[in-house]
Amino acid sequence: MRIFDPHIHMTSRTTDDYQAMHAAGVRAVVEPAFWLGQPRTSPASFLDYFDSLLGWEPFRAAQYGIAHHCTLALNPKEANDPRCLPVLDELPRYLVKDQVVAVGEIGYDSMTPAEDTALAAQLQLAADHQLPALVHTPHRDKLAGLRRTLDVVRESALPTDRVLVDHLNETTVKEAKDSGCWLGFSVYPDTKMDEERMVAILRTYGPEQVLVNSAADWGRSDPLKTRKVADLMLAEGFTEDDVDRVLWRNPVAFYGLSGRLDLDIAATEATHEGNSILRGGA
Repeated sequence: MRIFDPHIHMTSRTTDDYQAMHAAGVRAVVEPAFWLGQPRTSPASFLDYFDSLLGWEPFRAAQYGIAHHCTLALNPKEANDPRCLPVLDELPRYLVKDQVVAVGEIGYDSMTPAEDTALAAQLQLAADHQLPALVHTPHRDKLAGLRRTLDVVRESALPTDRVLVDHLNETTVKEAKDSGCWLGFSVYPDTKMDEERMVAILRTYGPEQVLVNSAADWGRSDPLKTRKVADLMLAEGFTEDDVDRVLWRNPVAFYGLSGRLDLDIAATEATHEGNSILRGGA
């Protein structure tokens, strides 16, 4: 079984997770830029973070046979902080990098006017750079958030078939599917979707343009949720082809819209800029 986790925050995870993911069949990941967990105080902290997503994380992933790409953006939560807004001016020089396969995460957290502005600006950046967009729908008041998101997407220069609307659930999946966007579902231990609900949605709506992710980060989360969804799909009567479509071919198709997706694992050096993932080693 081959698995592509299309939304996972490996910066927050250990190399043990990479090892366990590879053993479970994960061979590719996309890591979206997201909230640090505490307020950033300047654009410079974003730039160091972006550099790590383009350098250190692909190096770590390759040590365990996993291809790593990223999406870059000003995330919705920090779009409300004026100290962070200048990063929008820095994004264009990052969006031309080979490892960047979309603009994201963008979208809504609290549905403020500042978030409206940041979302519209970054959808335009995606169109300008011929990249797809990964859009975060809010965790509160989800249906209203989805509808507001889709309104902004439709007003943008980016076609809906180049937009992945993430963190969907039973209340939002139908309208998201009707919009023509790609459909993203985050499977968590306690919140968002779980395996059983995810399989029920697949049974109702089908596997077309559906991406399943773990969204694993610094909170309680599980980087093996993609494999657990795949196993339950098979137990519930889905075919191996269905599993491969949802857990591999769909994310390859969406991020392949960037023209930059490269799933070959290149041979890596023992160190990255002189640093090793080994403790006590060279």
